[in-house]
Amino acid sequence: MGLEIYQLSKSFGETKAVKNLSFSLKKGEVLGLLGRNGAGKTTTIKMLLCLLSPGRGEMTWEGKRLDQANVSIGYLPEERGLYPKTKIVTQLRYFGELEGMSRKQVDEAIDHWLEKLEITEYKTKKANELSKGNQQKIQLIATLLHDPELIILDEPFSGLDPVNANLLSLIIEEQIKAGKTVILSSHRMEQIESFCEHICLMKKGEAIVKGRLDQIKQDYGFRNLTISNSEAVEAALHDWKIPFEKGQADIVVKVTDDKEAIQLLNRFEERSIPIRNFRMLEPTLNEIFIEKVG
Repeated sequence: MGLEIYQLSKSFGETKAVKNLSFSLKKGEVLGLLGRNGAGKTTTIKMLLCLLSPGRGEMTWEGKRLDQANVSIGYLPEERGLYPKTKIVTQLRYFGELEGMSRKQVDEAIDHWLEKLEITEYKTKKANELSKGNQQKIQLIATLLHDPELIILDEPFSGLDPVNANLLSLIIEEQIKAGKTVILSSHRMEQIESFCEHICLMKKGEAIVKGRLDQIKQDYGFRNLTISNSEAVEAALHDWKIPFEKGQADIVVKVTDDKEAIQLLNRFEERSIPIRNFRMLEPTLNEIFIEKVG
């Protein structure tokens, strides 16, 4: 059964932050929660964490009311949530014990994650002595320390360089393979595409696109025909009044299906315009995001 959200709503005065939001997520699945700033993502996450009470609607985990008694939740916030003048080991112990871990359990988990994230030397450092990227790593440890069933990651790649972003990606993949249910909120669409099989795209508190990512792409209505660039290709497309996007080496034309792509390629052949190479690509999540939320 996993996570079930039904007709979730929340208002602040006259402002409707979340409106009739519904989605379901089986155990072990990953959801990308998307939207521009102010779309209602943070309010939704706070309700999932039971930090805010819904104005209306239901949230369940395995058929029971969603609360800390029925599910263990790990949350990585977008903003830094560490105590700046407290030693890393001290605050990680505190976070672990809040989740019911014994001192032995929490110390073993701390050592495991510090080694895995390659930051064992920071164990006795204070949080304000660490770079932003390493602070993010510590927050990730606090998120996963107690081996939660439901993991909510809000902009997890914030402040990470490419090497550490790749390390985090591997850890997220491990959690998914371990059967954890994950909700990932990020503005980095390429990361969402690599992890999430389900998408919920919010705008002004409402889900305007939701479902399986592969089905969403299929229903989008366009695919990208990428062809090698040349002056003759550009001139022909201008003559035919076909819009295109120009890259350094390629031109991209939106087509509805393979048939339309073949017809366009035949037109080039009829004009004796050589096409060195071409390929069909599915729409990117970034394209869909920009069109839907503008």
